[in-house]
Amino acid sequence: MSAAVATSFSIKDFFKSFMLWELAKGMALTGRYTFARKVTVYYPEEKTPLSPRFRGLHALRRYDNGEERCIACKLCEAVCPAMAITIESDVRADGSRRTTRYDIDLTKCIFCGFCEESCPVDSIVETQIFEYHGEKRGDLYFTKDMLLAVGDRYEPQIAAAKAADAKYR
Repeated sequence: MSAAVATSFSIKDFFKSFMLWELAKGMALTGRYTFARKVTVYYPEEKTPLSPRFRGLHALRRYDNGEERCIACKLCEAVCPAMAITIESDVRADGSRRTTRYDIDLTKCIFCGFCEESCPVDSIVETQIFEYHGEKRGDLYFTKDMLLAVGDRYEPQIAAAKAADAKYR
């Protein structure tokens, strides 16, 4: 038994631990990066590029004639793993179905993108906007009108991101 213990510990290991070899390797690595070019991004002034598939703030889109795209199929509500989407619908006079209520609770949302992928008419999208906040819980509860306002404001950016991602879908 003592022979097995003696072979697992060598003189080389003893001197490495005695001479603080790991500490020297760590200091060498630190010294190598001390004089290297810095890659710091000064965030408010500089921004890093985002992928066209980045998933940020939700938005509801409209058709070119101004009508909302959502047909109240409720697929996004059904596929949402966090159950963050609530939809209520009604049939209009012309027989088409539209939403009367479309709410997303961003405190529950996990930004998985399932809602966007399940939408047959590209109504709900996740924009590249990540600079938003809420000071209280109610500030991150987005209603249909708020989502449509985000979609109206950022439609050119949304369309450009969709076009950049189209070749991969």
